[in-house]
Amino acid sequence: MRNGSRRFRLIAFCVAGLTPLAASSAATAATPPAAPPAGTAALHGIHPEDIDRSADACTDFFAFANGAWRKANPIPPSLPRWSRRWAAGEQSKDQLRTLLEDLGKRKDWPRGTVDQQITDFYAACMDESRIDALGAQPLAPLLAKLDAVRDLAGFREALASLHEMAVYALFRFSPKPDNRDPSRVLARVSPAGLGLPDRDYYSKTEPRFVEAREKYRAHVAKMFELVGYAPADARAASDTVFALETRLAAARLDNVALRDPAATDHKETLGALQQSTPSFDWSRYIRHHGLTVTELNVDEPAYMQTMEKELASTPLAAWKTYLAWTTIHEAAPYLAAPIAAEDFAFNQAYLEGAKEMKPRWKRCVELDDLFLGEALGRRYAERYFPPEAKARVREMVTNLLAAMGDTIRGLEWMGPDTKRRALEKLATFNPKVGYPDKWKDYGSVVVEPGSMWGNVVAASQFFVRDQLARIGKPLDRSLWGMTPPTSNAYYDAQLNEIVFPAGILQPPAFDLTAVDAVNYGAIGVVIGHEISHGFDDEGAQYDAQGRLENWWTADDLARFKGRTRCVADQFEGYFIEPGIHHQGRLVLGESVADLAGAKLAWLAFQKAQESRTAPTLDGFTPAQQFFLAWGQWRGDEIRPETQRFMVQGDPHPTGKYRVIGPLSNLPPFAAAFGCKPDAEMVRPPAVRCEVW
Repeated sequence: MRNGSRRFRLIAFCVAGLTPLAASSAATAATPPAAPPAGTAALHGIHPEDIDRSADACTDFFAFANGAWRKANPIPPSLPRWSRRWAAGEQSKDQLRTLLEDLGKRKDWPRGTVDQQITDFYAACMDESRIDALGAQPLAPLLAKLDAVRDLAGFREALASLHEMAVYALFRFSPKPDNRDPSRVLARVSPAGLGLPDRDYYSKTEPRFVEAREKYRAHVAKMFELVGYAPADARAASDTVFALETRLAAARLDNVALRDPAATDHKETLGALQQSTPSFDWSRYIRHHGLTVTELNVDEPAYMQTMEKELASTPLAAWKTYLAWTTIHEAAPYLAAPIAAEDFAFNQAYLEGAKEMKPRWKRCVELDDLFLGEALGRRYAERYFPPEAKARVREMVTNLLAAMGDTIRGLEWMGPDTKRRALEKLATFNPKVGYPDKWKDYGSVVVEPGSMWGNVVAASQFFVRDQLARIGKPLDRSLWGMTPPTSNAYYDAQLNEIVFPAGILQPPAFDLTAVDAVNYGAIGVVIGHEISHGFDDEGAQYDAQGRLENWWTADDLARFKGRTRCVADQFEGYFIEPGIHHQGRLVLGESVADLAGAKLAWLAFQKAQESRTAPTLDGFTPAQQFFLAWGQWRGDEIRPETQRFMVQGDPHPTGKYRVIGPLSNLPPFAAAFGCKPDAEMVRPPAVRCEVW
């Protein structure tokens, strides 16, 4: 997964600190993985019980690899998808619950300490009766202040105050490394403040989008009623919000366009921004946050022009209603049950297909991780991620980097000049594994056991201060973009780093007691996936120093684009239901990374076998175990609503095609299972895709 945007609800994952680990040279020889520690269980392989023996591996490997598991394990009602991978992510929340309840038995933790903050936050979240008794009261002071705004200057101040709590109405003001000189951190202005997932939901004419708009308008009206509006006033407020959001959405880039870094690369002076948007006092806004800014990146200039037009023409009353809605929308999950339930009914149930809300304890664990992620993650790493696991994963990363180096050097379609630049970039990769070496200090965040809303606001304000303090400073390459318990990974193009939190380095992705075939087939492919993001259609635009700069010869770039076009065309043909298919250009980066990740992990696994031959287990050869490990970890059962939601805006393909797509391009897969040249899981040489 590339480190990108996500839907903010008052706060986003904070970026925290880790001392960089020196990336191994691309020429470093692969090292065989260490043997499991003494005293551990015997090595094990894949899960043979997951396999659907009635399916043919060469016809539908997704069904073969994990079809039996999916049939026996239906999607839990509170979740949009389910697999061994997602089950492992949920198990980490069980671990966090145990951790919080154990620490919570002590009631006298010193104030401001990690243990006091994470346990009191959890206790306040779990105090459902108090939260329900308060109803919408926590929002009353904020909504009253918005109602008291009397002019555009007051609107600007109200907007800045909401931004202090990460309630990002209209736009978001945040830090961003300079695309031309990543050692410098600029201010960044980017569009924000839509209640629907993206711009297309406001304009596309297909029935599913028309229905979504009608559902959304009814949802907005219901939410206004729940915070005290009369029904007629709530409907009028909903009409106002929807009309304004529709006009703002029309000026925004779509999800495919946003994948091109050049589309949002617009550095300009503060004076130039002020001249183009005279209705907004940028100097005053920046002073409100205690900053000094002379230049900044404006992601979408066309959106800013529309914002200026709306500020100059939209009545103040409409802006006040819009700010009130954005506040309600962002605060809803932390308020009384009727408000949180209505928020769930539209955003999770309708849009993504979930059948019921998660248990209260699980939502509270997730919020603790969201708001105090490195405080909670520090205790999680201490308990659940041993040093030997970190060392083993580092070895695998070294092996995968070496495999990428070998691949680059062996490419027939790339010339020597571009190869040299590619190897330079690979040599500067910075891997981060498990957890930070330097933990974020949350000491200034006041957390009370009886104040859920107060804790959310305090943590949100800390997040914003922490973010904005980076503007104008040298880039801190030790920062993390995910918390340690997160079951995910990412690549950051400007830092040229790959990051693997402890939360994903758990079975079935990674297991100290698993054979090499399983570890390389699961987490190994993930490691290769993140490495190759540095060389996908987006990452390839950044050089070894993280600068947005072309380092390709013209001929090599043309050949590269032709090879990525093959992948886009392949996924364009994958339908989730009649009439709805993947957008090949939207999922291109992730699909190129899956293809390269599987190849790199396979090569690294072959290298590892030179020192220690992998055994045949459960009747499956080491090669078969490798590919089965990927199919069993990646393949998931997913709700129809979630699939529709994903193909519209998610750069990741659905799990089925993340299994089928890359493996159908790999001759070692066909060889492992004896697939004939005309098998469905074997793409003919004329249409076979290979980028790296």
